Amino acid sequence: MGKNVKYLLIFLFILVIFVISATFGAHNDQVVTFNYLIAQGDYQVSTLLAVLFGAGFILGWIICGLFYLRTRIALGRAERKIKRLTLQLEQPAEPVVQPIVNQE
Repeated sequence: MGKNVKYLLIFLFILVIFVISATFGAHNDQVVTFNYLIAQGDYQVSTLLAVLFGAGFILGWIICGLFYLRTRIALGRAERKIKRLTLQLEQPAEPVVQPIVNQE
């Protein structure tokens, strides 16, 4: 399966989840009190659901992106080390010359 097809399927899956969430939220106009650390507010369930879902989605992508970036940096370092070691193996070894000691 090609990369483009894979990304298209992921995008469609996320779009379906969003549409289902919006549909459920549109039919639910109930107002709830949401308590958070420093204050509280009255919000519609649909708005609260959409905001929290979006915040979780973005936070998840940021965390995954940081792990991906860390892995890519480690891979780049390893590839540079492999290249350097390969070049060292390809270079011919210099002959060891023993100094001639004059013994008189």
